Amino acid sequence: MIKTPERDLYVVTGISASGKSTVARLLADRLSPSVLVEGDVLRVMVRNGRAEMTAEPTAPALAQLRLRYRHAAMIADSSFREGFHTVVEDVILGELLGAFLSYLRSRPLRLVVLTPDVDVVQRRESGRDKVAYGTRWSPAQLDAVLRAETPRIGLWLDNGELTPEQTVDEILRRRDEALLPSPDPASPDPAR
Repeated sequence: MIKTPERDLYVVTGISASGKSTVARLLADRLSPSVLVEGDVLRVMVRNGRAEMTAEPTAPALAQLRLRYRHAAMIADSSFREGFHTVVEDVILGELLGAFLSYLRSRPLRLVVLTPDVDVVQRRESGRDKVAYGTRWSPAQLDAVLRAETPRIGLWLDNGELTPEQTVDEILRRRDEALLPSPDPASPDPAR
């Protein structure tokens, strides 16, 4: 476990079955004190009327996704202000990555994008209880959004041949590569 006087706020993203949830949990477990903000936990808070994201998202699905992102950012900022290292994990891709990052006011902010090959993701998906793909998306569709539409910022890490523990070791070793610049203080707070 790492105890440092400096706190960090990490965002761990990538496509479904890229290892986000496992890696984020292990990363939070290595930091002390720490909080983990899980996208799936926030997603299932909508009990009735949930609009799932698909390759062709509806307006309600996008509105609920943005709401989930704003809530994740509020929880992360609040936890960080209270003295916790904070790790947020969710599928945050394409142009929505910039919007999500703008909701976070705390710094230092470190972004980790997990980028295993589609074949690795398909193997992982077939070996787990949770189903992320199916009729809504294919791993190749989501991977295309990641690689073609997501800004190349932070630490992009191919964890396809790494264990989750090795991935966390690599994130901590390369933490400076994950560091994002501070926002412009003149920009309005998007969370309001």
